[in-house]
Amino acid sequence: MPQRFSGPVTVFQERRLPERATPAGYGALIDGYSLSVPLPRTLSAIGERHRVAEKDAWRILTPRHAPHPTLEGHLTFAIKYEGLDLAVLKRLFLATGPAEIEALVRAKPTGSYARRIWFLYEWLTGTRLNLPDAVGGRYALAVDPGQQCAVTGANSRRHLVRNNLPGTPAFCPLVFRTESLEKFIAMDLQQRAREIIAGVPGDLIARTAAFLQLKDSRASYAIEGEQAPQGRIQRWSRAIGEAGRQPLDLEELLRLQRIVIEDARFVDLGLREEGGFVGEHDRDSRMPLPDHISAKPEDLPSLIEGMAAFDRDHAQQLDPVIAAAILAFGFVYAHPFQDGNGRIHRYLIHHVLAQRGFNPPGVVFPVSAAILDRIDEYRPVLEDYSSRLLQVIAWEPTATFNVQVLNDTGDFYRFFDATPHAEFLYTCVRQTVEEDLPNETEFLRSYDRFQGRVAAIVDMPDRTADLLFRFLQQNDGGLSKRAREGEFSALTDAEAEQVEGIYRELWPGRA
Repeated sequence: MPQRFSGPVTVFQERRLPERATPAGYGALIDGYSLSVPLPRTLSAIGERHRVAEKDAWRILTPRHAPHPTLEGHLTFAIKYEGLDLAVLKRLFLATGPAEIEALVRAKPTGSYARRIWFLYEWLTGTRLNLPDAVGGRYALAVDPGQQCAVTGANSRRHLVRNNLPGTPAFCPLVFRTESLEKFIAMDLQQRAREIIAGVPGDLIARTAAFLQLKDSRASYAIEGEQAPQGRIQRWSRAIGEAGRQPLDLEELLRLQRIVIEDARFVDLGLREEGGFVGEHDRDSRMPLPDHISAKPEDLPSLIEGMAAFDRDHAQQLDPVIAAAILAFGFVYAHPFQDGNGRIHRYLIHHVLAQRGFNPPGVVFPVSAAILDRIDEYRPVLEDYSSRLLQVIAWEPTATFNVQVLNDTGDFYRFFDATPHAEFLYTCVRQTVEEDLPNETEFLRSYDRFQGRVAAIVDMPDRTADLLFRFLQQNDGGLSKRAREGEFSALTDAEAEQVEGIYRELWPGRA
């Protein structure tokens, strides 16, 4: 047990406080027990003034919020005010050992926080404490559903705690209920999408769906910086169109990797058997310069099993977009494959949304295209956790200029705060529903009108009419001199003017 918890400070592990204050809750426990864990996005401290302030990743509370400077005091404070951080709790329990937790529970055997701590200890460590089963008292919830997203769960009679954690000890990221997420959920984008297509003819929906599906595939390659041939883009597009039909397990992920990596001559398919990182190499020494370090190879089977269990048993009880964010970003942080992780990461978004019937039948929301539009927001969302994770990973370069992780890091991929990821994904889904879906449907309506009105002026094959449209699109609604003297030299000046007028009428903003 630590000799003491720290007093007032202005800097905590290189993170500057907005004012002099005393770390409390997780911050105090991390410091007091010398825990090597990614710091929570927001830490708490007790200030000297009687006002609450939130600034620079700190929540400064008043002296009346100050916990007792003990393990029980800071643990109770953390669970009450900061929610569950399972990675910190797991490392804390390994540091305290069973005796301190047993003493804490014996001191308050009927206390709801003591019973929650007891349950979490046994759930996270897999170790049974030397305590008799709880007697009396009401069932406490493991997760406060007013703070963090939870499932219905099942009762643990031993602890008199309802296990409403949205995952298993193998994989259980958590999401806080923020004002932003509550607003997104209240929008009911699922119903909004159905209303948008309700009056659209079936053939137009099918064409819209085909375009959006291809658009998503193309964007997913673009995010990876690849200019894939059309055949590969269409192949991945077909896979996206089938998302949600198969249960998620290792075999399904391996199938997807084989689709993504069409030519595997220089890629080892299957789970990585060595370390992995995202970043660059030093130009001179070729030493790794990682921005993100992936999960250790030996942790991958249990992580994939945990993701499959989350998808099978817990995702159905969460908001679809939140569940998609948890699964997809959990996968990309683990980075289980040598190549193809990014595209499969975004595929998993489609998998969850389709499985839950979030998007209208046959329609794929072009989430990857929305991510590409917001790439400057996407990268910081990924990097925020990666940068905090990188600070607690001990690694060394290998002879092949890869990385070898030296410490135990598996828990950092099982448990992380997926709140910013869920907020970002909801922003993208909202764009696909409120902009991409109606805009593409309206575009195709206008395109059909264009084809029909051009046909009333001059007879030409559909392919030629489409080429005519492309020329107008590329030249701000006018036919260039090259087009007038080349492919469309047969048009009279009057016909050309009419065609240009039709385009400008149908797409006034593009001319």
